[in-house]
Amino acid sequence: MFNLIEETGTWEADVLQMPPPPAERPATRNPMLLHCGGKVIERHALLDIPTPRASQTWFPLPHRQLVEEVEGQLTDAGFQLLGQTHAISHDGNRYFGILEVSPRDEISQNGHGWVVGLRNSHDKTFPAGLVAGTRVFVCDNLSFSGLIEIRRKHTRFAVRDLRQLTARAVGQLGERLVGMETRITAYRDMRLTEGRAHDLVIRATDCRAITPSQIPTVLGHWRNSAHAEFAPRNAWSLFNAFTEAYKETNPHTAIARCEALHGLFDGAAGVHLPS
Repeated sequence: MFNLIEETGTWEADVLQMPPPPAERPATRNPMLLHCGGKVIERHALLDIPTPRASQTWFPLPHRQLVEEVEGQLTDAGFQLLGQTHAISHDGNRYFGILEVSPRDEISQNGHGWVVGLRNSHDKTFPAGLVAGTRVFVCDNLSFSGLIEIRRKHTRFAVRDLRQLTARAVGQLGERLVGMETRITAYRDMRLTEGRAHDLVIRATDCRAITPSQIPTVLGHWRNSAHAEFAPRNAWSLFNAFTEAYKETNPHTAIARCEALHGLFDGAAGVHLPS
């Protein structure tokens, strides 16, 4: 949660000059957004969700404030917003969103695109945060890496700090999105035997990237993928067998598991990214 002490007694939302909303075509229809009672909603409905009253020790961040500030920072950083999907659960107290982005005037031609995941809660479950990710177009698989929390505990200038913190987070996201491209190239170049693939699946359970009960799902997609793009016997095809399994997982759990999966595959493929 974006933890702030309300010292001025007012929330100066009118200070921000919000950008016009981007196109509302869905960035994803990945079913992970529907887990744990979640439901996908339109952007205008998200903006109408009320924010709980602040206390002396807790200042909840409105979902609207987070979304609009991140949209503006991404645009200022040179990204174009191509689509968005928003989901809520627990009576609107927990939020997870996907913004599909690309460098300005560039559209991906390699079968996947960049996404930015957003999360926020009004029930103190987790802090607001951003995470870099990719979306594979043919199957709508999502993967994430590098969660950046937006957190501040003590300040009287809540809006000012929100802008500063999101600007810093978006700057870090740019580096991590580029890093995702490095990963994908390395995964595609790494050929796998059947034995090596099975070893990675077992090691994925050891690092808690999947549960033992998900092994049949992963192996099923690896052996009989519904998509020709994943016919090559390489680490990228196996990685997408895992992200198919993540469609059965809520997004907050999927982020943590995907971090573990990237660590496993980065080590196997010899990928070394700055932390």
